[in-house]
Order: sequence, then C-alpha cells, then structure tokens
Amino acid sequence: MSNTDFNNPLVEQRADPWIYKHVDGYYYFTASVPEYDRIEVRRARTLEELASAEPSVAWRKYETGPLSANIWAPEIHYTDGKWYIYFAAARTTETNDGLFDHRMFALENESQNPLEGTWVEKGQVKTAWESFALDATSFEHKGKLYYVWAQKDPDIPGNSNLYISEMSNPWTLTGKQTMITKPEYDWETIGFSVNEGPAVLKRNGRIFMTFSASATDFNYCMGLLWADEDADLLEASSWNKLSHPVFTTNEENGQYGPGHNSFTVGENGEDILIYHARNYKEIVGDPLYDPNRHTRAQVFGWNEEGLPVFGIPVKDSAAK
Repeated sequence: MSNTDFNNPLVEQRADPWIYKHVDGYYYFTASVPEYDRIEVRRARTLEELASAEPSVAWRKYETGPLSANIWAPEIHYTDGKWYIYFAAARTTETNDGLFDHRMFALENESQNPLEGTWVEKGQVKTAWESFALDATSFEHKGKLYYVWAQKDPDIPGNSNLYISEMSNPWTLTGKQTMITKPEYDWETIGFSVNEGPAVLKRNGRIFMTFSASATDFNYCMGLLWADEDADLLEASSWNKLSHPVFTTNEENGQYGPGHNSFTVGENGEDILIYHARNYKEIVGDPLYDPNRHTRAQVFGWNEEGLPVFGIPVKDSAAK
C-alpha cells in the first residue's frame, strides 16, 4: 500500500487520534471531539471505513466537578481481557481557572465489543503529585504493564514533561515515577515548553516512543525517544532522544502542526502513522478551539540503523 491509497483526512475534526487494531480484525478509533464534552469509540474492518463508521458514545462529561470540562485525548487499550480508555479532564469553575487544570482518568469495559456493554469509571490515575497531567498511554513489556504520561512538575519550568511508571493494574501506578524527557531544544519550546502525546512502538530490539512538542499551532511537531528492550525502562538513562524533530509542518504539502500520533498496522501488515494536522497555517483565536485538526494516516518505513523514518506529511488526496 502506498500513501496515496489513503483518503486523507481519514476522519475530519478528530484531534489526538488513537487507532488500535484488535485480534478480532477491527480497527478501534477514538479521539478528541471538537466539543471536548464526550468520548466516542467507533470501529471498522478497514482504516478507510472508519470515516463512515457510526460512533458510539462511551462517556459524557459531568456538569460540575473534576470531570466537567475539556475532555481530551482519549486512548483505547485492551489489557488482561478488558477494554480501557485513558483520558484527561478538567473542571468547570465560575472563574474558569480550572479549564486547563487537567487530571487523568480511566474507564473499563468488560464486553467483548467495547461499543457495547457499560464503561465503568475507575477514577483518577494518581501520580506522585497533583498538577496538570494528560495524554496517558500504556504498553506491556516483559510481563509488566507501563504507563506513560505528560505532567507539569511544579519544580521544573515549562508546561509538561513525559514520565513513566509501572502499573499494579490498568488504573493504578506503583513504584518509582521517572521523567524520561523534558522540553530542552528550540523545537520543543515554541509558544509553550511541551512534551506530550506519547505513543509506543516496539521493534528491532527497542522500545520507541514518539511525542509531540511546542504549541498546538503550525509549530507542533513530533520527537523520538528509544530504549533498548532489555534496559530498565524506569531508569532515565535508558532513554535516548533525538536532538531534532522527526515529523514537522510541510507548507508545500499543506500540512500544518502534525502530531499527537498513534501507530497501527495496515491490512497488509504495513506500519502506519496516525496523526492529526491542519491544512492551513493561520488560526483565528486559541488553536485549541479551532476544530480542524483532522486525523490522517500514512505508511512509514525504517532506516539501516533500525530507526523509524516518517518522512513528511503527505498531501490530502482522495483514495485511488
């Protein structure tokens, strides 16, 4: 399959896209909706069919309290025979001072098909301190379940760094919590000092982790970390970081601010990058309230050093 085989955007007005291909052959899709008020899940036999698949509302925000505003970046995972959704939520207050004071939460569904059954709130995923936290993902490695997320450390300047911890169950962290990257290069600190949106890919004897950096306008871009698969993943020194971004705005192709990605595989086993981007540069108002970060897909490859090569964001085009 070539990139031109995808009808991009894959799904319109869906930011922070997460696509998971399950053993049942379905692609499961969730993402931030423009209203930031609910979590939807849809599924399809092919990536293309996700665009027309009927969304099922898994959960809606509350009117007040810690789960009442800016529902962001849901991810759907299948762990120990159950489905889990991780997401971030803020709180509505009279002065709106809580709109960007996010915490992370988990939902659980025991049904074989997560579009059915009941999503049960498992509560806040508690970290070492109470501060702005979001964009959680999880992955299994060597019999252990790990959680990676973005959080503001009150003692470190900037907006968010990436942390890793082991989990005792899919909604509870245990043991040490290690910072594995913070914004330090120019491309990570434009507008805001941000490392967020981690996504994990295991290949070639390594654990790769992409992340997104800078403000959510055309400066948004992706970076890359990796660790040896036999390393102690809870040791910061195990993680290597490229000094340059790996996926950035391409004005010639009309793709601006690509990032907050996930990974999946194509119907023929190809490695596929799922990400959001806009098709224009200038934004009126706060970029977070511009709804046109669309979900896109493209095939990627690997270089001789065993690192992923994402290339540049391809032009929007109808499938051939």
